[in-house]
Amino acid sequence: MPVTAALGGATTRPIAAQNAFSFAAPNAPREHQRIFSFGNRLFNTNWVMAPASVKAFDGLGPLFNRVSCSGCHTKDGRGQPPADGHGPMESMLLRISVPGEGPHGGPRPVPGYGDQLSERSNHDVATEGVARITYTEIAGYYGDGEAFSLRKPDYAIEQPGYGPLPADLLISPRVAPQMIGLGLLEAVPDATLTALADPGDADGDGISGRTNRVWNAETQAPAIGRFGWKAGQPTLRNQNAGAALGDIGLTSSLRSAENCDAAQAACAAQFNGGAPELTDVFLDKLTLYSATLSVPAQRGADSPAVMEGAALFRGLGCSSCHMPTLQSGGHPLPEVSHQTFHPYTDLLLHDMGEGLADNRPDFAASGLEWRTPPLWGLGLVPQVNGHGFLLHDGRARGFAEAILWHGGEAETAREAFRNTSKDQRDALIAFLKSL
Repeated sequence: MPVTAALGGATTRPIAAQNAFSFAAPNAPREHQRIFSFGNRLFNTNWVMAPASVKAFDGLGPLFNRVSCSGCHTKDGRGQPPADGHGPMESMLLRISVPGEGPHGGPRPVPGYGDQLSERSNHDVATEGVARITYTEIAGYYGDGEAFSLRKPDYAIEQPGYGPLPADLLISPRVAPQMIGLGLLEAVPDATLTALADPGDADGDGISGRTNRVWNAETQAPAIGRFGWKAGQPTLRNQNAGAALGDIGLTSSLRSAENCDAAQAACAAQFNGGAPELTDVFLDKLTLYSATLSVPAQRGADSPAVMEGAALFRGLGCSSCHMPTLQSGGHPLPEVSHQTFHPYTDLLLHDMGEGLADNRPDFAASGLEWRTPPLWGLGLVPQVNGHGFLLHDGRARGFAEAILWHGGEAETAREAFRNTSKDQRDALIAFLKSL
C-alpha cells in the first residue's frame, strides 16, 4: 500500500512547529472539542498534595516522579536523560523489580519499594532514592572506515530511602515517548497484531515478532499489550491510569490503592485526595485527549534524498519491524476508526540484542525484547523538545547511533546500514528526519 505524507491518515495536520504534537485531530467531531480542551487542561495540571483548596486537583503522591503529565511529556513530546546523569529525573524514570512474577504475571515488585523508583515525595515521606547514570563511550567504525562512538549507560540508585536494595535488583530505564497518534494505535484490531506475529519465525526471514500478553485492570482479564516500551498496557485507559498512579501518585477506579509499599508506613498514613483521586470523568477526558492528538505530516517527502532514504529503509530491512502502514478498525472514537495510517511500527515485541537489553521481564516480554516504537514525529523532536535523544533510555544522540545500537533480530539491518556508503547513510537519516 503506498505511503503518503499523511502519516496519521485523516488525523494528520501539516504542522512542523514547536507545538506540532499538541493539536486535536482535524477530523474530530465538534462534540469532542470541549472534551479535548479539558483533557489538555488535565494533562497540563500541576497536582498538589491533599488536603488543599483545589479539591478536584489534590491527591499528589505521597510518592511520585512528576506533578503533571506534561512534566514528563513536555509539549506532548519526548523526554530525555538528565544532562548531568543525576536525578531526580525530569522526563525519564526507572522501573524496578526483582526476579519472578508479580500479580497477574507482571514484574515482581521490589520489597519495600514497589515497581517504580519514586524520586520525589510529599512532606514527611522519604523519597525512594535518586537515579544515577554514567556513560562509557564505545568506539566503532562504519564499513568505509568512518569512526563513530556509542555511549553505553549504567544505572544505579543512590540514597535508598527504605533500606538496602536487593542484590538481584532489575532496572529498566524509560524516557517519556511522544503522545501523537495513540488512538490510531489503539484502534488496530487485535486480530491484526496476532496475524503479524511470527513467534517461531515460520517464514524464515529472521524476524519473529511476538505480542505481549498483559493484564487489563478494567476488564480484569488478560489482553494483548500495545502501549509502553514493552507493550505492558493493553489500552490507553489502562496506560493513563497506570501512569497517573506510578508517575503522579493519583489513584483511579482502575488503580485504587495508593502507591505505598507495605513497609512505607509514613506514605500510607498520608491524607489522600479522595477515592479515587482521578475520577472516571477526568480519566475519560484525559483518555480522549491522549487518543486524539493529531499526527504531523511528513515533510519533504518528494525530495530526492528523502525518497532515496525511503527506498533504503525498505531495502535494508528496517521496514520488517518498523512497518510503514497499519489500518485501524472500529473504535468508539470515530476520528481514529477505519483509517489507513503510517506509524512505522508493528506494535510487536522483538529481541533487540544484548546491547539494548534491560534484562527485566515485563509480562511475556523478555529482558531482550522491546516493542517496535513508532517513528512518526521523531524528526520533529528537536523542534518540539529541543533535543535529539532516541531509544527507550535516550542513550542515542541521533538516528545513526539509534540504528547502530540495534542487535538481535535487527542485527542484519544494522550491519547493512553500517556498511552502506556515507551518502546512503545520510539519505536514510534524511528520510527518518522527514517523519
